Order: sequence, then structure tokens, then C-alpha cells
Amino acid sequence: MASTRLTAESRRQSLDALAATTEPQHELDVLVIGGGVTGAGIALDAATRGLSTAIVEGQDWASGTSSRSSKLVHGGLRYLQMLDFHLVQEALTERDLLLKKLAPHLVRPVPFLYPLEHRIWERAYVGTGIALYDTLASLAPGKRALPLHRHLTRAQIARKFPDLAHDAAIGAVQYWDASVDDARLVTSIVRTATSYGAHAASRTQVVELTKGPTGAVNGAVLVDLESGREITVRARAVINATGVWTEDTEALAGDEGGLKVLASKGIHIVVPRERIKGRVGLILQTEKSVLFVIPWSRYWVIGTTDTPWEQELTHPVATSADIDYVLEHANAVLAKPLTRDDVIGTWAGLRPLLQPGTKEGTGSAKVSREHTVASPTTGLTVIAGGKLTTYRVMAKDAVDFAIGQRASALPSITDDIPLTGAVGLAAVRRQARTWAQRYGWTHAMVDHLLHRYGSNLREIVELCLGDPGLAQPLEAAPAYLRAEIAYAAEHEGALHLEDVMLHRTRLNYEVENRGLGAVEEIAGIIAPILGWDDATKAAEIASYTARAEAEAAAEQEPDDAAAEVARLAAEDIAPLQDLRT
Repeated sequence: MASTRLTAESRRQSLDALAATTEPQHELDVLVIGGGVTGAGIALDAATRGLSTAIVEGQDWASGTSSRSSKLVHGGLRYLQMLDFHLVQEALTERDLLLKKLAPHLVRPVPFLYPLEHRIWERAYVGTGIALYDTLASLAPGKRALPLHRHLTRAQIARKFPDLAHDAAIGAVQYWDASVDDARLVTSIVRTATSYGAHAASRTQVVELTKGPTGAVNGAVLVDLESGREITVRARAVINATGVWTEDTEALAGDEGGLKVLASKGIHIVVPRERIKGRVGLILQTEKSVLFVIPWSRYWVIGTTDTPWEQELTHPVATSADIDYVLEHANAVLAKPLTRDDVIGTWAGLRPLLQPGTKEGTGSAKVSREHTVASPTTGLTVIAGGKLTTYRVMAKDAVDFAIGQRASALPSITDDIPLTGAVGLAAVRRQARTWAQRYGWTHAMVDHLLHRYGSNLREIVELCLGDPGLAQPLEAAPAYLRAEIAYAAEHEGALHLEDVMLHRTRLNYEVENRGLGAVEEIAGIIAPILGWDDATKAAEIASYTARAEAEAAAEQEPDDAAAEVARLAAEDIAPLQDLRT
């Protein structure tokens, strides 16, 4: 197996390999467009089938929907209300697979309370639904990954969630799902795909889909947004996994067919852990969406909303009205109401909602309630919809569809491919005790490191051995080691300061002022690794500062249109090309 390291150099080598595909002997089997969880999963699926594979992403890995989710790995209780038992079972099977085999370091169990307001009928109704949820999870192979649900009295609720308002519930049902750092999951999948031979290049935009003499899509023209270099790639199959950008990517083929996708915005707020006394999460029904109150590390994540988004797709933001909506519905059940002053961060993401049917001219499609795979033109496969939990099933469906009859001889095996950091996890958990003593790491720090890196914590320790100063926490963000910042550039493909702040860490929203207090130190760590001179380092800091200030300004605006104007006041560090002109 090749290395799992993503670096600026490995990216350059991947681009050189893609440039060579115009020679027939180097033509790719599969080119994946889109570096979110679906595209990453497709790249891993294709590479582990023995197909020559490449994945490109116009921004940073997971920079779209896949870093802006509710960060849950779950079956979807709401689908039980729709009687879609197959879909729920599929998602629960994938949840348990991630917990037990594929990514046990990244995916962690979380207990949730479903508060009850009525003593008899609601307890029976909700209890039956969650019992069915558990039953469907039990159909997964092997030992159960999570405990069974249980009914709680008001007194038991008070012990588990003291800050739930006394009149908010007469009882509750506790059940289990799981949480994940979505952006880290994507990066881990991409790294695992490269270890099986896939080429990977972020900040690489597809500007054209090319066609052969028969009119079939046979590749793409790419632009390296870091250098301006243009590259033509040849591939037997091109797979479009660009989420809310699906239709924009389809249009590059110059055909009318394809899938139709609308964007729906969901926002989350972050409040300090000490602000709410509770040891479990909450799930609440609102008139517009499901609201989660999720315990996460040193804080709580509360969301989400579900509103149409009609602005540009790259920079969705939370408005003042969005934040107030989430606060209002959370406060309806909290004994100590939250205020705007309690909110230390926010994020907004866009769900790619499939519209009924496909555009005229689209070929046969495989459709589920959650995702659809189709071919608007020969050589091009499009997948859209879906959810983070079932990314592996979506990837399997997309590759099966793209390679056609070859799929029977090359079936998917990703249900048996652990992600980087999963292999050797039990041994590294034991070794971590020695490292903690050596470097003075607290129990909380060790838990943080194992959750983020799993068995790859050995690579963090190697950095610390080379430079003991890296074993120390950041001064302005002590939840992270300096070594983690270096690791982001040396192993995880970070090319810019914002990549570290938004996707390799969560400093953009988990500390006050979007982590601006730590940017000088962070930039100082990654500058020599990425070869920045003083002017480049200053430009990176200025760019992230402008972004943070623009996001803060957008949060004060009343609606999406005004918030978009505020957010777009900050220019991107590596802007996408506008293909509409």
C-alpha cells in the first residue's frame, strides 16, 4: 500500500499523473469530481476494486456540505414515520459498521433523550417507534454496537439532564446514535483511498467535461487553482459527486439531461459545555425541522433549520433570524434560557435535495428515497442526494453504475476496509499512557487525540520526538497541540490557513472570535512546512481574518440576501473560476 500522507508534494505528483492520462496506456478507469463524503467514498470504493482512480475537489476537502452537517451518524428516526424501514435499516447497518470496524476512533456513541409530554399515548407511540429502531439495528451482523433504549421517569431525567425545564417533559425515552467530526471523516476516507493508489488533488477545479468522437464523456479539463496550470484528463468513466453543485457540473458536458437538485440551508450554533448541565443529548420536534442538542467535547451543538437557499452556493451563512429561531426552540425546554451572548460560534450548510424525476434526456437511474444515480450522457455518472451515514452505500451504487457489467467481477469490498487510524487502535490506546506521562498530556488531551487520529497518534508522537515543542498546546487554543497543526500540513493535505481553521480543527466555531487569537501561532507552525515567505504568511492571516469578520457581520443580518452581501465582502484565498460567463 502507498502512504496515506496528503501533502503539497503528493498533490503535485497526483496532478502530474493526471496530466499523463492523455496517453492511452495511462488513461484512468474512474475520475471522481467532488471531495465531499460521497466523492471520497467513491474514490475509496473504486481504488479498492483495483480501478485506476483520481479524485479532484475545487476547494478544500469537505469544504461544502460534508463539513457543515449535524455531525451525526444515525439511522434517521423520522423515516420510521414514513414507514421506510429498509432505508432506516440500511443507515443503522452503516452506523454500526463505522462504529465497530471502519472508523471506531472517529465515530462515537451518543445517548439522546426524546422528551415526552403525554403520559400514556405518547410514551406508547414513541416507545414503539424507538423499539422498532433498535430492532432494525439488531439485524446488523454481529454483536450490537449500541445499548438498547430505555424509558426514564422525570426523576431519572433530572439526573441525566439537570437543565431540562421541569415542565418540559413528564418522562423520556433514551436511545443511542453516534457522532462524528464530518470533515475529519472525509479527509480520512481520502487518505485511505490514496493508500490504495488513488490520486487526490484539492483546490483543483473541473472547468470542462470533454467528449470523444462518439459524443461520450471521456474526461475533463482541470485548473490547478494554486498555480493556474490547466490539465486535460482522460477517463473511461467520470462520476459527478458535487452535491449542491450537481447541475453546474452536469452543464459542463453541454447536455440537457441530468439530476435536479435544490439547496436547503441548515444552521447550527455552538455554546460552552458549562452553560448547560447535562450528560446526554436531546432530540426535539419543531414545526420546521428536528432540533438536536448534542454534547460535543467542550461545548454543545444545537441545530438545525431547514430553509430554502437561493443565494450563491459556496458561502452559506447563519443569519440573525436563524440564530434566534434555534435559541427560541432550545429555550422552550431549557431551565436556564440561552442568549446571543452564549453563542460562541455558528455554521451553515446546504443539503442537496433531489427533486422528483430527472431532466429530459437522462438515462436509466437507480433511485432510493435518499439518493439517485443516473447517466445524463454516456461516460458520465451522476449521484446526488443521500446522507453522510450512508456514504459507503452511495459510493458502491455509483461505482457499480459507472462500470456496468464489470461490477459483477469487481464487487465493492469497502465494508471490510478500515479507514486510516482504525487499524491497531487497541494497541495505541495502551501506548498512549506512556506518551501522556512523557509529555504531560491530560486524560482529556489523550482522549481528544485518540478520537481525532486513532492509531495515527503514533505519527503525532513522531513529530513531537523530532521537535518537543510540538508536544505543547497552542497558547490561544489549548485544546489542540502544536503538533496537530503541523500534522494538518504534513499528513492531511492542508494548503491554507483556513483549511486548518475550518476543516482540520474546528477553531472557526468552537472558540470565541472564530479562533483569531490563535492564527499567528498556527500560521507560524505551518509556514515553514508549506514554504511560505513572510508576505505569504501575512496574506494568509489577512485572508482568514477578513473571512472571520465577514461571517460575524453576516450573523447580524436579518435575512439570507443581506447576509450574503456581508459574507462576500471577504475574498477567497483561492477563488473558484466563474464558469457562467
